[in-house]
Amino acid sequence: MPRDEPAYQTLARTLRDALVRGSYPEGVRLPTEAELAAAYKVSRQTVRRAFQDLVADGMVHRVPGRGTFATPRDGRYLRQFGTIDDLMGLSIDTRLEVVTPLRRRVDVEAAARLRLTGDAVHTVVFRRVHDDIPFCVTTVHLPPRVGEVLSGEPTLTSAGATSATTVIAMVDTRFPIAEAEQSITAVLAQPPATTHLDCVPGDPLLRVDRTYHSTRGEPVELAISYFLPEHYSYRVHLRRAGGASTSA
Repeated sequence: MPRDEPAYQTLARTLRDALVRGSYPEGVRLPTEAELAAAYKVSRQTVRRAFQDLVADGMVHRVPGRGTFATPRDGRYLRQFGTIDDLMGLSIDTRLEVVTPLRRRVDVEAAARLRLTGDAVHTVVFRRVHDDIPFCVTTVHLPPRVGEVLSGEPTLTSAGATSATTVIAMVDTRFPIAEAEQSITAVLAQPPATTHLDCVPGDPLLRVDRTYHSTRGEPVELAISYFLPEHYSYRVHLRRAGGASTSA
C-alpha cells in the first residue's frame, strides 16, 4: 500500500478486495456510508469518495433509496492494479495451473531482456483460472539464480499442479521486488495461447509484458501473458505526478 495513499483510496482498496473475494454477492447490499465510516473510523466523505472510485471501476452500482450493490460480472475477471502488491493479490480469487513445468532452457531473447550475460533462463508456462474459466496463459522467464531457488517449489515443477499463489509472490519472498515495467499490446492468437485458452488462431488477445526488478535494481522475472478480452478487463488508476493528495 502506498505510504501517502489518501484514506479514501485505502478504503476503496479494502472494499475492492472484499468484492473480488465474493464477500458481497450480487443482490447483497454493501454497508452504508455511516456503517463504513464507523467501522473504519473515517469520515462519511471519505466513504463517499471510495464508493465513487468503485462505481467508476464498475465494481459496484448505487440504487437511490436502497444502497450500494456489487455489479454483476458476467463471467469477466476484473481487478484494478496500482501496485506490485495488487499483482501479487491475484491469488485472492484465481488459481494457477502449470502447463509446462519450470525448467532450464536456452532463450536468447528472454535472457537479453533480463540483462543476463548468458543465454540460459528458467521458464515455466501456466494458465490462470477464475471461476473454473481460463482467462490467461503466461510464460515466466527467470534468471538462473532465481530459477534454481524456485526449482524446489512443487507447485511449479509438475505439469497440472495447481496453486493459489503467484510466481511473483514466490520470487518476492527470496528476492524482494521494488518495481515493474509493463507494456500492453493487442495481438492475434497463436500457440500456446490457442492450446490452453478457448480461442482459435487469429482471435484477438491482449498481451501484457512485465519485467520485475528487485530492490537491488536487477531484473528477477519476465512475465509474458495473453488474456482473452471477453473474460478479462484491465483498469489502472492514474494520478498526476507531484500533485498533492488530500483525504477527507
